[in-house]
Amino acid sequence: MLLKWTFLLGLFLPSCSGCSSGYTFVKRKCVDIDECVTDPGLCGDDAQCFNTPGSYYCNCNEGFRSAAASFTVTSGECRDINECIEKTHECRGDMKCVNTMGSFLCFCPPGFHEPTTGSGCEDIDECVTDPGLCGDHVQCFNTPGSYYCNCNEGFRSITANFTATSGECRDINECIEKTHECRGDMKCVNTMGSFMCVCPPGFHEPTTGSGCEDVDECVSSVCGVHSSCINTLGSFRCICSPGFLKHENGSCTDVDECVSSVCGVHSSCINTLGSFHCNCSPGFLKHENGSCTDKDECTDVPDVCGTNANCSNHQGSYSCKCHEGYSNYGNSQSKCTEMSCDHFESDTEDTPAKLKTLLALLRSSCESMRGPNSHQIGEQLLENLFTFTDELLSGGNIADGKMLNHCLDAVENSMRLIGPQLKEPVTRMETHNTFAEVAVMRGQTPPSGRVTLSTDSALFSTSWETVVGKSYPGFAFAALVSYKDLNSSSDLLHKMSNERSDDKERSVTYQLNSKVVTAVVSNEETKQLSESVTLVFRHVEERVESEGMAYSCVYWDETEGAWSGRGCKRTESNSTHTVCSCSHLSSFAVLMALYPVQDAFDLVLITQVGLALSLVCLFLCILTFKFCHSIQGTRTSIHLHLSICLFIADLIFLCGITSTHNQVACGIVAGLLHFFFLSAFCWMLLEGVQLYRMVVLVFHTTLKHLYMYLVGYGVPLVIVTISAIAFPAGYGTSRHCWLSLDLYFILSFFVPVCIVMSLNCFFFIITVWKLAQKLSSLNPDLSSLHKIRSFTVTAVAQLCVLGGTWVFGFFLFQEDGTEVMLYLFTILNSLQGAFIFIMHCLLSKPVRTEYYTLFVRMCPHKKKVEYSISSIQKPLRSEDSTGESKI
Repeated sequence: MLLKWTFLLGLFLPSCSGCSSGYTFVKRKCVDIDECVTDPGLCGDDAQCFNTPGSYYCNCNEGFRSAAASFTVTSGECRDINECIEKTHECRGDMKCVNTMGSFLCFCPPGFHEPTTGSGCEDIDECVTDPGLCGDHVQCFNTPGSYYCNCNEGFRSITANFTATSGECRDINECIEKTHECRGDMKCVNTMGSFMCVCPPGFHEPTTGSGCEDVDECVSSVCGVHSSCINTLGSFRCICSPGFLKHENGSCTDVDECVSSVCGVHSSCINTLGSFHCNCSPGFLKHENGSCTDKDECTDVPDVCGTNANCSNHQGSYSCKCHEGYSNYGNSQSKCTEMSCDHFESDTEDTPAKLKTLLALLRSSCESMRGPNSHQIGEQLLENLFTFTDELLSGGNIADGKMLNHCLDAVENSMRLIGPQLKEPVTRMETHNTFAEVAVMRGQTPPSGRVTLSTDSALFSTSWETVVGKSYPGFAFAALVSYKDLNSSSDLLHKMSNERSDDKERSVTYQLNSKVVTAVVSNEETKQLSESVTLVFRHVEERVESEGMAYSCVYWDETEGAWSGRGCKRTESNSTHTVCSCSHLSSFAVLMALYPVQDAFDLVLITQVGLALSLVCLFLCILTFKFCHSIQGTRTSIHLHLSICLFIADLIFLCGITSTHNQVACGIVAGLLHFFFLSAFCWMLLEGVQLYRMVVLVFHTTLKHLYMYLVGYGVPLVIVTISAIAFPAGYGTSRHCWLSLDLYFILSFFVPVCIVMSLNCFFFIITVWKLAQKLSSLNPDLSSLHKIRSFTVTAVAQLCVLGGTWVFGFFLFQEDGTEVMLYLFTILNSLQGAFIFIMHCLLSKPVRTEYYTLFVRMCPHKKKVEYSISSIQKPLRSEDSTGESKI
């Protein structure tokens, strides 16, 4: 049934919806369609669309037209109207019309612009708006609507008038085109837009302007040194002077004419700057023709060999043959002098065998030089001399003055024999025990100027005039010999005090502080020189002069057999060197005089007062430790013997430290001081051991007295006995009765002291550590531990007071001990007894109680107080009577 109605409805629908063109069926009725809205571009871009019922039409926009006034898409289109052709509009003035799509424009032609007034077109002045329009070297000219360019003078373009795009200006070369002429010899030089007339190189334009004149370059130094200048027309030439050669760089260098044999035989060529000259060889004379012939020195030079020789002429030379007993030391052209070999005699019995062998060798050499056939063997003799000298000095000190006389005299005489024979101008030789430097000068005329010789330890300076003296035999020499291991004995040095009476009274001691040197010159008259010589010595021990020490320059006096300061003075000195000036020559050295320094009054006063106070305090300590029953125990016994040792040591120190006038007594005093001071330190060590045993090992412990005596007195006795046997001279010095610094003997005291202090420090550290552990335990015995703590504190303080003072004591007997150290040691060491009394007596409560009880008993009128004190004392005494045993 539904399909049937649907089919029937479909049969009626076409007849109900059939609207006309331009309409549409909406809600069972026909509605107009607006084509202008549904299709916006229906009429095109240049037309407007208008809707009508059931249709539409198009009208062209302004500036466009179509074939019909109104049209549809299918009936027409809009085309542009050319207003400029149809003359529908006109442009004012000279403005041109240009058609545009749907309109037109009015504009000015090129070269014109529209002014702001709008009255027409005005010309544009391109020359002003674009100044560089025409380019360089051009002038710009404006025309209506355009411009043109013309070149400046000196320039041209392809066309006469041009624009920036049609041409450019180029320079006119006036010198090529001959548009101008230069006068005279002047040359034309083109310039940009012009030209110049200049003179060629080597010429200049005169002020008259008549042409070019030549420049004289030789007026200025254009050729340099060693050359001459020649002026030419427009130029110049440099010619090297005679004797010079021109190089590629134009400089002139000297020509060495001596390269070729220009001087001939028997002559030598000497080149000079730009020339040369010929000198005849020695022994030849120059003739007028420039040739050299032999010179007969034996005839032409008077007394060339002296009266003690025969002169023989040779080709270019001569030789002197000495008469018997005379010698020129192998120098064949030196004068012969009389030669004596007697000073090489060795007949004396006290001459050492080694020295006799050396003297025999030197005498043999000396004898061979006394005659016409002598020859030089100086280097060999010098080596032999020092070989024997090394053997002679290998023993160290020369105690005998005669022995030293022989040694130094042999060296001086040997150098007088050897020096003239040395071939080299300067000869240096060093052996194990000697160091020498010898300077030799030879010639017809005496040398002049200064001569300076040096060894490893000294320097010698003088003039050659002093070395030569009054006569000059044709040679001169100076020698300086240094002995490395030659030391004078104390007996020889002691003789120095004979020259000064005040030194005897002050007990001055002397010590060599330099190497001994011998200075020898060829001049035999050296006892009183016309000019002093200078010697600079290097000190063996660097030391600055002070109140107790002074340097002096000395020489070895062979007559007296001792060191003497006569004729020598010290000019300058410091810690390392001493400068001496002497009016004679010999063997020299620097002496160090040691003066006894008196102790300062304030130090003596401090020592005496402090030691007196310490003796009183130590005496009280001895009484307290001996008779105070409440403190008896092992530590008290140690303190008792420590006080006894210090009491005896301080008493000996106070009474006998300065007893240096008696050597034996002084040695005994030093030995006793050594023993009792070491004993005091040993008892201190026992105290450290006792504290260690009480805390670390077991509380209830003591040391047997036998063991304590063996350590406290036996160990120091063994040390002192061994020291006295090993070096008995070490007990007692020139200033104090104490241990000597020689051979480090003082270490026999300081080494044991350092060992004791180190061991005590170890024991005290362990004791304090264990004590701290016990105090921190759960159930400590506080009474015992507090006592041990107080014992330890006093023991450590005692170690600092007694041991620390000797740190400063190391400097007490040193020669260069500082003043601060002296005062510190004196104050602290002299008050040791007072410190012990304060620490072990006054700061101890049981001892103070005993002192108070004793004081009360000495006052009978205070019985009541005594009873009360006694009642107080009973429990204290019963508690502390066992002392350390309870601990």
